[in-house]
Amino acid sequence: MLRLVSFLHKSSNLSPKPISAVGSLLVDHVGNPVGLMDLNHFEEDKNPENNRMLQLIDKTSKERRLLSEIREQSADALKRRSFIPISDVILQAPIPVPRRNVMCVGKNYKDHIKEVAAAIDTNVGSSHMSTGMELPKYPQFFSKASNAVIGPNEIIESHSKITKWLDYEAELAVVIGQKCRDVEREKAMDCIFGYTIANDITARDLQKKHNQWFKGKSLDTTCPMGPCIVVASDLSDNVMDLSVKLWVNNEIRQNSRTSNMIFDIAEIIHQLSSGFTLYPGDIILTGTPEGVGFAMKPPRTLQSGDNVEIEIEHIGRLINKVH
Repeated sequence: MLRLVSFLHKSSNLSPKPISAVGSLLVDHVGNPVGLMDLNHFEEDKNPENNRMLQLIDKTSKERRLLSEIREQSADALKRRSFIPISDVILQAPIPVPRRNVMCVGKNYKDHIKEVAAAIDTNVGSSHMSTGMELPKYPQFFSKASNAVIGPNEIIESHSKITKWLDYEAELAVVIGQKCRDVEREKAMDCIFGYTIANDITARDLQKKHNQWFKGKSLDTTCPMGPCIVVASDLSDNVMDLSVKLWVNNEIRQNSRTSNMIFDIAEIIHQLSSGFTLYPGDIILTGTPEGVGFAMKPPRTLQSGDNVEIEIEHIGRLINKVH
């Protein structure tokens, strides 16, 4: 399984402008990360302002053989034990600075809609919850600002001065691999570069206050992503039946499967691309399952000091702390 990451060498992190690198994450026989194979030799541009993962995605959209070469070299590096130790690097979000806003789908798990409807009468509520148990007929799209993105082990700001209702949402994220528009459902999966994990951190009270989703979903540090991108071909047989789990301080809160989505990934891309061009590196969050803090009885919001972990089958774990 090919896992691609963006990272910093710990030594370069002391530089005023550390250079983000791209690598292949190598794991042992039980799936534990052991090191990285540096992939920067696949791209000659050393400009630290450039986003190396986006460059790699652009290049693979034109050179199909490239991912196979990376896969072969990664296997060889692991066999020869020739790699950068995981302890020598800092993992970043796979795409540290997305080109555009992160695109998202709301209300895409039936049980999540049910739990939110049950919580309306007693909790903070928000405008998008007013329809109760009514299931959407079409995907409900919104976006998060790109500056909200952070990587594994980075701090989620509590923003305690402006929100008292900070919540988590575990989500499978899709990374687009080629320029496309008006994509037929049958061809939608061919447009995907890979998959990663995202946490759609949400200020519920700001959603209600501003009567829309953007502000409450776009505070700085509210879109943790990572730890890697698993290339689409490695998950083609089971991406619509992956386990999705989230823990807060080791207490499991969300536990579902992608098979419970109302709109599957092919339908999401088909609908979103209608009259709207998608580009390589675009990120689409596919919705969260039941178990959000807002809907618990009593409701439980994220607090400074909380440790949030998300695990999606075959991709890995994304861990962030609130402060």
